[in-house]
Amino acid sequence: MSEAPPSSPAPDAASAVHSGSADRFGYEWGRYAELKGIYEEQFRRWTPFMAPEDWRGLTFVDVGCGMGRNSHWPMSYGAAGGLAIDIDERSLASARATLAPHPAMEVRRQSAYELNEVERFDLAFSIGVIHHLAHPETALANMVRAVKPGGRVMIWVYGRENNGWIVRFADPLRKALFSRLPIGLVHALSLPPTALLWLALRLGLDRLEYFRLIRRFDFAHLRSIVFDQMLPKIANYWRRDEVEALMTGAGLEDVQLAWVNEISWAAIGAKPRDGVL
Repeated sequence: MSEAPPSSPAPDAASAVHSGSADRFGYEWGRYAELKGIYEEQFRRWTPFMAPEDWRGLTFVDVGCGMGRNSHWPMSYGAAGGLAIDIDERSLASARATLAPHPAMEVRRQSAYELNEVERFDLAFSIGVIHHLAHPETALANMVRAVKPGGRVMIWVYGRENNGWIVRFADPLRKALFSRLPIGLVHALSLPPTALLWLALRLGLDRLEYFRLIRRFDFAHLRSIVFDQMLPKIANYWRRDEVEALMTGAGLEDVQLAWVNEISWAAIGAKPRDGVL
């Protein structure tokens, strides 16, 4: 079962922020702040509804921007600018450095629960963040409010399909142990499983499209991915119907879903043009 199903009650913003893992991801984005070329392919896979030319002239908000890489690519494609938000100062420092060549991007310390923009953007997106929140439906509602009537909201989240082994074995270990340990120790402990993954990939692990993708990554990039899986306090793995329900429950229309790397879901929907949800 998901740790925080979409029906969870509305949170108090301050307590909800602290229930998540922003400080732990801040450690990650402070340490892994290099903008790698392969990140563009990842971004393109996570946003399959948007070709590079589709970003031209758009304004957007990036909810949970981390080190800013997912705002960098739209800006490089010709987006007009927008807002990137996160709450840990290490993440924000990395994002400001990544986005320094794009003065039309504002980087702001603000949580998904505190996003209070009203009908400002053409698109709101959140990549790899919603599934780490105790109250994903509240964050999504704020994203819907932030876009103009007819604007779109896009997310990428972990899928439950093909991740059964993580849900049954790795995730319980994360909950019981890794999410409770000091983050520096978790990073040290990420080295052995990364070495095993690196070896398995070179010995032919390729059952899923995801493995065929990450086989091309260098060791440090692989370690950042393993570390990313070990560190959070909350990690939801949702089925297709759950992701669709989250989007339609937020009042979005014309919802589309795409199966990404055979392990995850991308979803996009439009805010009603009459602005009535």
